Amino acid sequence: MKSTDLTYYSVISTKHSKIGLILLAAGASSRMEKIPKQLLEFRGKTLLRYAAETALASQCHPVCVVLGANAKKLRTEIADLPIEITFNLNWEMGLSSSLQAGLRKVLEIESKITAVCVMLADQPLITAGIINNLINIFECGENPLVVCQYAETTGVPVILARSLFNEIHDLKGDAGAKKIIQKHFAFAAKLFVPEAALDVDSWDDYERIQAFDQK
Repeated sequence: MKSTDLTYYSVISTKHSKIGLILLAAGASSRMEKIPKQLLEFRGKTLLRYAAETALASQCHPVCVVLGANAKKLRTEIADLPIEITFNLNWEMGLSSSLQAGLRKVLEIESKITAVCVMLADQPLITAGIINNLINIFECGENPLVVCQYAETTGVPVILARSLFNEIHDLKGDAGAKKIIQKHFAFAAKLFVPEAALDVDSWDDYERIQAFDQK
């Protein structure tokens, strides 16, 4: 299946694929001081809880959050939600280990999923509607992955078909979904999602998102 570029998608899928979701929140956010970025507030909630509720509002099931650094503090933010939590004790080994831990947990709960959505806890402008649109595109086509396109690049959130699960298992170090996207870019469906360009990696990023949200 050739690459497809989309700004919107008007066809509604009649399929009902089983698509799990992995919410990555295991990093130490070393570029932020004093507080883990997952605990920064956005619209009256922490980034972690906001992302978890967004994931739960999507069509994905099961939804798994991967925690690592500051796990005890972060767990209290989502302990009351109907969400699966897995702890990556090897989070310092890089993003790949968290992605693999999340996939193991999702497959443990639902072994017959056809794909997974990978999203981050630091992209608060991502909505359930965006995730559902990615799912719809995946179900209506034959592309093995559906990626977000923004700021002259592509990345997460992303839908990865089951045929790519072995490649997730083979990732090492800080390589995440980005490496798989780059490898299979020619076969990806791409949805224009400018909201994905706004993530929180520094205090400047956080202030920019707060200012954007107040417009």
